[in-house]
Amino acid sequence: MKLTRRTLLASAMLLALSATTSAFAAKPLVMGFSQVGAESEWRTANTVSIKDAAKKDGVTLKFADAQQKQENQVKALRSFIAQKVDVIAFSPVVESGWDTVLREAKAAKIPVILTDRAVNVTDKSLYVTFIGSDFVEEGRRAGQWLMEYAKKNPDTALNIVELQGTVGSAPAIDRKEGFQEVIGKNPNLKIIRSQTGDFTRAKGKEVMEAFLKAEGKKINVLYAHNDDMAIGAIQAIEEAGMKPGKDIIIISIDGVKGAFEAMIAGKLNVTVECSPLLGPQLMSIARDVVAGKPVPKRITTVEGVFPAEVAAKEFPNRKY
Repeated sequence: MKLTRRTLLASAMLLALSATTSAFAAKPLVMGFSQVGAESEWRTANTVSIKDAAKKDGVTLKFADAQQKQENQVKALRSFIAQKVDVIAFSPVVESGWDTVLREAKAAKIPVILTDRAVNVTDKSLYVTFIGSDFVEEGRRAGQWLMEYAKKNPDTALNIVELQGTVGSAPAIDRKEGFQEVIGKNPNLKIIRSQTGDFTRAKGKEVMEAFLKAEGKKINVLYAHNDDMAIGAIQAIEEAGMKPGKDIIIISIDGVKGAFEAMIAGKLNVTVECSPLLGPQLMSIARDVVAGKPVPKRITTVEGVFPAEVAAKEFPNRKY
């Protein structure tokens, strides 16, 4: 009788343990994600990639749109901390001003993953890893394409206007730095105007209109920190009676479908790829991080450069 009772008790304990283990295993990973906003084709594709990947991977996603305001993003991160999510991921609006809220996440033992954009913090342990592009290299690639273009007319000076991204954001800072680093080697290449277009199509058009009003036909090249600003600028150039891609050479970054359509139409000369399809990679890394597995501090996406000559052939392959 005693043996039977012991056997039954042991069986019950095993069943209870098995049920607890199964429940734990079935518990979905909860991720709080704060997005910059919806300012461009790129950002929209990035949001879709993250939401789709979370759904496919069984991750419970708490999504917050910061509408390009840092204060909204800080509030979202604090909300995620209060909700005790398993992991926080976000694409920061700007580089600086994150130390306090990231210390709060660390104190709550919630790991933080940066996507697309980096932060400038005094303590690098405040985030686990960064997933995204090398923005300095993107700027260099844009500059290298222009250097090759300039070689065709080595004695001709080229006046460049620059549409910068959001002031203080990592891509705006780095894409400017990389581009300037390369074109600085050619004294015939000179940036005569540089102003933020805030990564939006409307602002890109508005600022390009101001550039044209101030400099007119002195402008030979436009370097835009993203495709949406370039597309807005194309509208301004056409409305000014000039031919984009011919009268003004246009270089941009992102590689969205709209840029390929502009290249096929002969209105944009080259786009440097910056892939927004980070969702699957983010979900995989998040699971490793929560499981306590070691991950690299920086994970850089592999990307290319697409001049107008290959646009028509490449267009059917574009996913964003």
